[in-house]
Amino acid sequence: MPVPVPQQRGVPAAETPHGADLTVLVIEDDPAGSITGPELSAAAGTRVRIRTARNLTEAGRLLTDDVDCILLDLALPVPTTNATATATTTAPAAPDHRPEPAPGRADELAVLTHVLRIAPLHAVLVLTAQDDTELAAEAVRVGAQDYLFRGELDARVLSRAIRYAVERKRADLAQHQLTESGLRAQENARLERGLLPTPLLDGSDLSFAARYRPGRSRALLGGDFYDTVRTPDGTVHAMIGDVCGHGPDEAALGVELRIAWRALTLAGLCGDQLLSTLQQVLEHERQSEEIFATLCTVDIAPDGRRAGLCLAGHPAPLLARHGRPARLLPYEDGGPALGLLPRARWPRRQVELGAEWSLMMYTDGLIEGRVGAGSSQRLGQDGMVAMVNSRLEQGLAGEELLEAAVAEVRELNGGELTDDVAVLLLGRDPERIRRRGRSASRPGPVSTAPPATAPAAASAQRPPLYGP
Repeated sequence: MPVPVPQQRGVPAAETPHGADLTVLVIEDDPAGSITGPELSAAAGTRVRIRTARNLTEAGRLLTDDVDCILLDLALPVPTTNATATATTTAPAAPDHRPEPAPGRADELAVLTHVLRIAPLHAVLVLTAQDDTELAAEAVRVGAQDYLFRGELDARVLSRAIRYAVERKRADLAQHQLTESGLRAQENARLERGLLPTPLLDGSDLSFAARYRPGRSRALLGGDFYDTVRTPDGTVHAMIGDVCGHGPDEAALGVELRIAWRALTLAGLCGDQLLSTLQQVLEHERQSEEIFATLCTVDIAPDGRRAGLCLAGHPAPLLARHGRPARLLPYEDGGPALGLLPRARWPRRQVELGAEWSLMMYTDGLIEGRVGAGSSQRLGQDGMVAMVNSRLEQGLAGEELLEAAVAEVRELNGGELTDDVAVLLLGRDPERIRRRGRSASRPGPVSTAPPATAPAAASAQRPPLYGP
């Protein structure tokens, strides 16, 4: 007959409040039963309930949820192969990877390893002979909380050892849960970091900067998303979007839309055709028909002087030309957010950028922060424009401009923003382009190395990624 395996609780015995009472399962083959409840209760000053099992079969029946600690005699007969196999395949998995017994000790500790397998969440004390100190220490290494010698056993020592074992088991389980939580957090962080965009601007003269702050606590990804790629014809395409909501489902949908946008852009789609296809992706991937996403896309001509703009329910970008204050681009020709209207259309507006400019694309998390702690007034687009212009007057640009803008929005809000924030900044500086051209054309030191092949030479003259 196979050994019955008890149902293990979801909450460990050490974490279940029983007040000051204790229930101890004693597994020993002494018919007289050397341990009694009244003696332990008198020593502990509280009630101690004793259950006695003469073998592992009885122990399996008596090992219920209210047992706090197991007192195991290592001199018990070794469990049969069938009993051990049954416990291995039926019992819940142990909460950690316990070490194997040392060579030559496996048979002596077979009873203990069997008990640890069927009761992975209970505190275990082992009883052994006084002259078997090495075996007792090996039992603790394998997974027992403590050991006691039969010859020195008394009620006061046993009571103290039981309470110590229960507390140590609670600490072990808490440490294990903390370690598992940390590992999961690290894995999630690596996954989310891998899903963040890596803009593809190799060969472009445009500068690039971005800032991203998810609203979710301890997360790297939110419902906001952005991306930038340069197609073979020299056009630079940029996008920024926002999925309604702040949870992990919205973050996952944002990643799907970003990857779909990149694939469609590299395949040659643009404007209304691209947004219509993205809306189909959204409709198939969203969890609810109430989920929608706003989007802003720009495609900048190879000469960098003009761009096409499409808005899908998203705030208009901010354009700053050389010597002029920044202003919002027109929004009137924008279309609805993705996922709202089945047969919507998104017109593409042509925008003149000029020779020197900066274009800032952002999500509404940047403009919906409060102006003052406890205030109901929001920063808004007008406040954002004024804030950016003041920073431009200070001579800030690129990464410094975005860092200062996001920091000021947080300061005005009186703390961390609850919404996701994504900001993307593209720019063109003719002087920087001329300096790069002069640097590329300047003759280098004479080299005695053999001439490079054509592909290698072309690669050596390629402009650096994202500009200096």
